[in-house]
Amino acid sequence: MTLHLYFARRFLRTFLSVLFIFFAVLMMIALIEQIRKFGGQEDAAFTTLLMLAALSVPESLYRILPLLMILATLALFLGLARSSELVVTRASGRSALKSLVAPVLLSVAIGVIAVAAGNPIVASTQKHYETQAARLSGASSTLSVSAEGLWLRQGSRDGQTVIRAARSNLDGTELFGVTFLGYSSDGNPTYRIEAESARLVPGAWSIMNAKEWRFDTDALIPEVDSFETSQMSLASNLTRSQILDSFGTPSAIPIWELPRFIDRLEAAGFSARVHRTFFHMELALPLLMAAMVLVGAGFTMRHTRAGRTGVMVIMALALGFSLYFIRNFAAILGENGQIPIIMAAWGPPVAAVLLPLGLLLHLEDG
Repeated sequence: MTLHLYFARRFLRTFLSVLFIFFAVLMMIALIEQIRKFGGQEDAAFTTLLMLAALSVPESLYRILPLLMILATLALFLGLARSSELVVTRASGRSALKSLVAPVLLSVAIGVIAVAAGNPIVASTQKHYETQAARLSGASSTLSVSAEGLWLRQGSRDGQTVIRAARSNLDGTELFGVTFLGYSSDGNPTYRIEAESARLVPGAWSIMNAKEWRFDTDALIPEVDSFETSQMSLASNLTRSQILDSFGTPSAIPIWELPRFIDRLEAAGFSARVHRTFFHMELALPLLMAAMVLVGAGFTMRHTRAGRTGVMVIMALALGFSLYFIRNFAAILGENGQIPIIMAAWGPPVAAVLLPLGLLLHLEDG
């Protein structure tokens, strides 16, 4: 037990050191990117840009956690090999697989904490970043899905339009049972449109069977000047991609709220396949973290006097990065419906565990 705790402490310190180094590097890169994007804005002070950079870093850091895990594993076992601690451990009768128990369990624990606590933190920081970035750019569009249907906001510095619809097609470009509420730049209501349906065309909403009320006229009763029409057009700067991007980023939704959001998304008429794939990918993250430890250990649990240390490190990195990108590629296939979601999310992590485990059994205990 004492040896397991020692390996666990060493591994945790190494992982936190790698995490801090990458946080600092990503923070500098993010700050440069925010200065490039918003440096010309009048209200973009350096503190504001620094805050934007800090809000964007957690999402980038969370995305590369498996890669940080394999780097920490390589650093740990190379250090143990140089100090001959692994040789002493083997001489005491402890096998290589038993020496890996503490690092593997710790990697699973880190993965569980990352999913349970890190995922909601990343979702919150990403949402705040998008809000602040939209405020600085002067244009925003946000989609929200609730039990009452879906809500979409479009606009610019001249005003905002809030859109509510009972349901829509899969990509949000055709709305049914829709209401448009227009507001001026100072927040005063200007019009309301109730329509049977609305379809997004380049530069406008094509609205069918609508009734409009104006609030920016001298009429005391808006109903007096209201009118009905079978077809009308309302200018819009939205595109299909912007609508999908407004709600199509599963990482902006805390994992605890994701199942309920998926149900609402499907009830509103959207496809939730992307969100379901992301949900299972998150659940499989602890297994992938353990796989990265096994990959790193499989190539570096040998004494440095055996030679070819550099080659083994490169092979470990190549295999780890390959498994990481295969996982992302499988996720794309799952999102597009090419393979089942369960296979896309859980297949690569399971294979990533079995492959280095077989290598360890062959090289160390075989």
